[in-house]
Amino acid sequence: MKQGLNWEDIRLFVAVAELGSFSAAARQLGLGQPTLSRRIAELEGQLGEPLFIRQSQGCDLAPAGLRLLPAAAQMAQWAHDAEVSLARPSERVAGKVRITAPPGIALTLLTQLAQGLRGRFPALTLEVLSSTQMLDLSRGEADIALRTQKVVEPGLLTVGKILSNPGFYGSRDYEASLPPGATISDLALICWSEDQGHFRINRELHRLLPGFKPVFASDDFNVQLGACVQGLGAMVLYDALMSHPMLSSLVRLPVPFDSEYRGEIFIQVHKRLHGLPRIMAVLDELECFGRDIAGYEGQAEV
Repeated sequence: MKQGLNWEDIRLFVAVAELGSFSAAARQLGLGQPTLSRRIAELEGQLGEPLFIRQSQGCDLAPAGLRLLPAAAQMAQWAHDAEVSLARPSERVAGKVRITAPPGIALTLLTQLAQGLRGRFPALTLEVLSSTQMLDLSRGEADIALRTQKVVEPGLLTVGKILSNPGFYGSRDYEASLPPGATISDLALICWSEDQGHFRINRELHRLLPGFKPVFASDDFNVQLGACVQGLGAMVLYDALMSHPMLSSLVRLPVPFDSEYRGEIFIQVHKRLHGLPRIMAVLDELECFGRDIAGYEGQAEV
């Protein structure tokens, strides 16, 4: 029977992988570089495969290292969580929480959330993974997910939902250019590019405007927002997110959004992380944020 992996060796492996250098990892760990190199070599010998490709400057992960890293990084986080759980209550909310969200939510909601968390929990770091793709919580690609559609998977908890009404927003100059009594047909609309058609708002615009063609489209929310601020046209944005200072130059246009569609942001976490102090601190802050500026529905579903 193969001997089990030593946790201390795994910790050393993670440090080298994250820093990309044996010398940098040795300095961070307070070890001599020869000692670190020997320990990693012993781990590689145990596994029967190299974990790193040594370069003249630093190192890269070998195929075996790439396979090991996700589980090893999760082990490192679990070890940290175990230490935190034994600390005094005032010291328990510490470490890093990785939260994934679509770009618009990441920019407008999570940057505000981070400010509140920083004031309450200075030892907590929020790492935001802004992506139009859904990261896999069960594989540890993120700790918490904010999603515009609910994902149903074994072990995945939906702990809450933030609700917000959509509206058409544009610059003041663009508002002044609209005819009296303007309707949706009068708007030059900015939206997601066709390759991001899974976003619900694109589908709604096509439903409301048969043959819909945007005046401008992008796969990057920041680019869309820049075009809107520039006065190129109107965007569909959500009331709950408009308190962000970056959006202060935009105004809600006097054009009704004739749809029953309501923005939904599902808050999801894997059940193995639910209850950890660092995770609950972020979930509690999300709930407070939702109740303060929008509608919020608490849930507890697998």
